[in-house]
Amino acid sequence: MSGTQDVDSLAALLRAHVPPERSAGVEGVEELETLLRELLRTGREAWPAVTLPAETFVRHLARHLPAEGGAEVLRHLHGADLYLACACAVGERQALLAFEQHVLQKVPARLGQLAASTVDEVLQVMRQRLLLGRGDTPPRIADYSGRGPLLAWVRIIGVRIVGELASQDGRQELFDEPPETLARMLAPDDPERELLKEDSRQALVTALRTALAAMPEGERALLRLHHIHGLTMDRLATMYGEPRSSIARRVMQSRERLLKLTRGELASRLKLDGSELESLLGLVRSRLDLSLNRLMD
Repeated sequence: MSGTQDVDSLAALLRAHVPPERSAGVEGVEELETLLRELLRTGREAWPAVTLPAETFVRHLARHLPAEGGAEVLRHLHGADLYLACACAVGERQALLAFEQHVLQKVPARLGQLAASTVDEVLQVMRQRLLLGRGDTPPRIADYSGRGPLLAWVRIIGVRIVGELASQDGRQELFDEPPETLARMLAPDDPERELLKEDSRQALVTALRTALAAMPEGERALLRLHHIHGLTMDRLATMYGEPRSSIARRVMQSRERLLKLTRGELASRLKLDGSELESLLGLVRSRLDLSLNRLMD
């Protein structure tokens, strides 16, 4: 049973967590307990390596039941897919790996003829949109209701992303970080930062943005996921299905490329001597180093 402990009554748990305005959808459902047990069994048999408590799965299911026709919906749910999506939404390691291997990697073949670089971009954006929450907002994959196949649902999102990437405005919205986001690479309480002149700070932010735009999307996405979204090396390794050492090496290589490109941009924008330029670039390097050291612990 995936190492999880079942509750005595899944039906009672479901009724307790269905929103009041939709509670009528489960009232009078015949053999409700049997239906729920079957859905849970289907999920566990399909993904035996995934650890997901029964209570977590039922709570997730309760969010997606309609106000009417609950019995019909329960009988036709894609239980295995819903189980996997629920586990991904709570960040279960094996679920993330299974999603990458069995769902995400099958999407490109269903998007038509695309350049390899575009496919990479689409997959990077899908990982970010589907698997990362924002604040109190859960990851987008938590919105999957199980009414249709998970792969078909994910494919629709992929098609939308392809459309966004087709326009320059869409590409800018997806990948052009705002200045305040990049400025967070310099700690707001860093006394050295306050010594910088305003024009130097603006030049630094502009140089970072230009340098990021010049980088391969794969490297840019890794830096964004690691430094801005705060994903650890272990979480990145799970998402990408690669060894931790490989991901760590790729992050370090991407970081060095960013620093090299930023230095070139600063050299062309500011009239500084060598020591002043290296001091300014050192602020960026120190913040990236601090982030790396903290997140790799």
